[in-house]
Amino acid sequence: MSATAEKRMGGRLGGRLASAGGDILILAKPRITAMVLVATFVGYFLAPAQGIVWGAAALLLAGTLLLGGGVNTLNQYMERDLDRLMVRTHARPLPSGRIAARKALYGGIAASVAGIALLAVGANPLSGLIAFTVLVTYLLCYTPLKTRTGLNTLVGAIPGALPPVLGWVAAEGRLATEALSLFMIMFVWQLPHFLAIAWLYREDYANARMPMLTVTDPDGGQTRRQLVLYSAVLVPVSLYPAIIGMAGSAYFYGALGLSLLFLTAAMTMVIQPGQAAARGLLKYSIVYLPLLFGLMLYDKTT
Repeated sequence: MSATAEKRMGGRLGGRLASAGGDILILAKPRITAMVLVATFVGYFLAPAQGIVWGAAALLLAGTLLLGGGVNTLNQYMERDLDRLMVRTHARPLPSGRIAARKALYGGIAASVAGIALLAVGANPLSGLIAFTVLVTYLLCYTPLKTRTGLNTLVGAIPGALPPVLGWVAAEGRLATEALSLFMIMFVWQLPHFLAIAWLYREDYANARMPMLTVTDPDGGQTRRQLVLYSAVLVPVSLYPAIIGMAGSAYFYGALGLSLLFLTAAMTMVIQPGQAAARGLLKYSIVYLPLLFGLMLYDKTT
């Protein structure tokens, strides 16, 4: 074989490997997994029992990474037929056929089991139990409900709110009011965040026959009322860490300002419903949580 032919073959092989690696990354939903890692680390950092033990933190994040990637992969395996029906998801690795469904299933199971085991052994058994709860509520409760009821978002917010609790428990070895306050912030935050996404992609959800609120509420009245309700509830919920002494005045006033801005973005969508307002709310919701967590971390270190 000539050097030129070998170079071409090597280039094609490298391209296929790069493409396969990219598809595996897509199955793990890197943006969601990154947010989960951040939330888990915040819970670990805020726990009062100890400072950061980097070896323990590395095991915690490694287990969380495996769990998040595995659960997201299994979610896409379960929804591969639905994903074929939606514009924003039809090009994913499974509906497009770039990765065999069987490989995604086995890979997702292996990553999830490894993540739970690593958390149970590397942190403590309660951490493993919380990780198992994430898997069960996300895959066996939330995912099937997406095709049955618009209330699926309330169920889906439960596993989505557990990462900071996981981090706290990994450090403390127990549940506490402070961990509950982190859970409540993430739980309530997800509801207007999900509604903004559902509004932007309501035609996709309708095509897939998924009864999201924005599909079953064509005039948008109920959607707007829930947006205001959840965004208003987020204000006192975000202040709760300061109320219980978990954070100080810097966090209190910063969280108040951030949450009022969130409510303003929601009200903008209520007053002028449309793609632009929904996109604006979605963008702010993505920025809001890291800023709020950043305030918590700053408040603890000062």
